[in-house]
Amino acid sequence: MTDDFERQIDEALGLDLSPDIDVLQCAGGELRSCFRVSDLAEAAFRVAARELAALTGAREVSVDRRLALMWFGMTLRPSGWSLPAAWDPISGDYQTADGWLRLHTNAPHHRDAALQVLGCGADSARVSKAVVAWRKGVLEDAVVAAGGAAAAMHSLEEWAGHPQGRAVAAEPLITWRQSGQGCRFTGLRGRRVLDLTRVLAGPVATRFLAGFGAQVLRIDPPGWHEPGVEPEVTLGKRRAGLDLHLADDRRIFETLLSEADVLVHGYRPGALDKLGYDDEQRERLSPGLIDVSLNAYGWSGPWKSRRGFDSLVQMSCGIAYEGMRRATADRPVPLPVQALDHATGYLMAATVLRALRQCQSTGVSLSARVSLARTAAMLTAAGARDFQGSALDESIADLAPALEATAWGPARRLKFPVRLEGKSPEWAAPAGSLRDDTPSW
Repeated sequence: MTDDFERQIDEALGLDLSPDIDVLQCAGGELRSCFRVSDLAEAAFRVAARELAALTGAREVSVDRRLALMWFGMTLRPSGWSLPAAWDPISGDYQTADGWLRLHTNAPHHRDAALQVLGCGADSARVSKAVVAWRKGVLEDAVVAAGGAAAAMHSLEEWAGHPQGRAVAAEPLITWRQSGQGCRFTGLRGRRVLDLTRVLAGPVATRFLAGFGAQVLRIDPPGWHEPGVEPEVTLGKRRAGLDLHLADDRRIFETLLSEADVLVHGYRPGALDKLGYDDEQRERLSPGLIDVSLNAYGWSGPWKSRRGFDSLVQMSCGIAYEGMRRATADRPVPLPVQALDHATGYLMAATVLRALRQCQSTGVSLSARVSLARTAAMLTAAGARDFQGSALDESIADLAPALEATAWGPARRLKFPVRLEGKSPEWAAPAGSLRDDTPSW
């Protein structure tokens, strides 16, 4: 099944430049799931690794399947301190009058929106009591309309018949378009990647690129925090802040964009347009720019502009329901890791690498779009089965030997699963807090 996922991704990338490179597979492992999430994880890493080798001219590349599965989770092991909580206390699954609904409240404004709709305080017991009086679809719509993030649980069959499920199923895994002419990039080292993504897929993509030589500059708006994942996704990047509603910051951003080779962003459709940076304006500011964008629920259909995260998409598209059904559980059973985010992240990295290679060979610059929901469709189309696999045992041998001096304290990180010419990636900077650097290359 790894080969099948790999074939689908290759077809989406474009078979005309498919690299003829063998990827050595090391070790093994299987995460416990009723979906083939482990095969998807390995395939995503393998394709990104092959595209990296093809761009850099490497003759040997390897992917350790077991480490790949581990890198679909948290990779940092603190020494003398603790990681921030991954979830806000209100985030979670709640029983409604007619089924289950998930609230995603890690962002304060998303939490405030949910609590405003429910009319209760920030206490999970009070939220549970309030939610049970609502029908799941009505509450989902109300929270989303208020500016929050929520998802009612659907079965695979219900999602297949849902207008958004049908729209996503009809989309390609990667939507390509030509966006310029004249670029002649060589390799990855030193390429300037402007990162406008948030948790988790986009930052995973740019972390991969940073580890193998790209210059990644992440830009965040004032007040945005993602404490649960900052130690994971800021590795190797410069991290700056800009307010694109301010004239001075807009000028800085436009200069950065004009000097960038690649833009990776996760804004919902229309969001950058409202800021004055639609496709045409970005291309005017930076001719030849490679532009790769991410959305949660796809690029067509009634939900294309809906806020979404991995855990919400799993509820919407039937993954959590199918897990619950096959486990005979009394509540939703999602994937053991946020596999939609991670798999889409490495798909985005492969897309950037393929676009760089296209520029290098033809001078044509490309833009591409991907989504969490379309990655989920690829996974669920492979079918469900009885639960297989188990938790992976970790040992000291799985950790990189050097301590990482993160902004929060020293830590060890898991060894990266991809090796190029026998070498692991080298990140230019340890993980650090958002907006700590100046907005410059």
